[in-house]
Amino acid sequence: MKEILCFGDSNTWGYSPTTGQRYPANVRWTGVLQADLGSGYHVIEEGLNGRTTVWEDPIEGDKVGKRHLPVLLQSHAPLDLVVMMLGTNDLKMRFSAHASDIAAGAGVLVDIIVASGAGQAGASPEVLLVAPPPIAKLSGFEGMFAGGAEKSLQLGNHYREAARLRGCHFLDAGDVIRSSDLDGIHLEEKDHLSLGRAIAGEVKKILR
Repeated sequence: MKEILCFGDSNTWGYSPTTGQRYPANVRWTGVLQADLGSGYHVIEEGLNGRTTVWEDPIEGDKVGKRHLPVLLQSHAPLDLVVMMLGTNDLKMRFSAHASDIAAGAGVLVDIIVASGAGQAGASPEVLLVAPPPIAKLSGFEGMFAGGAEKSLQLGNHYREAARLRGCHFLDAGDVIRSSDLDGIHLEEKDHLSLGRAIAGEVKKILR
């Protein structure tokens, strides 16, 4: 059985922009991924609302992916693949981070995965770096993400370069889905479905 760790934020956790609650397991893109891949794969969900790549959040508490990731890699080892989609929360105004810095933060996490020895027989797991989709029409999050929508349009290219420099696999989620206009940052059910299927296609190519 192939072991796949999905490391991300509220869009991996399954936050619904309609209700503010969590989608059922079979609706979340991770559940779609599991169903598409079948019994030969085990998909591990590690999504956390508000998680950042490397930034300390002075308001929401311990949300730093850089601190969480090493422990999760150890607890779920051995892993064949880590799918990582983070960076949307880094666009919050309080961090004042440029798109290139956000991609660099994601690159730091890729480096942690590669150096972890959390793969089979102490090797490195494969890494699929997923650039989050651009921010859409903001509503209640408008103040929090002020200026973030424009920067989010640049994430795909910067993430692609971060993946190229590290020789890891890459998917631009913005080519497959769009964030919901209900709140600007989360995904509707149809986009969870599309993202899960798109990632499943990449996983099959990586682990075939």
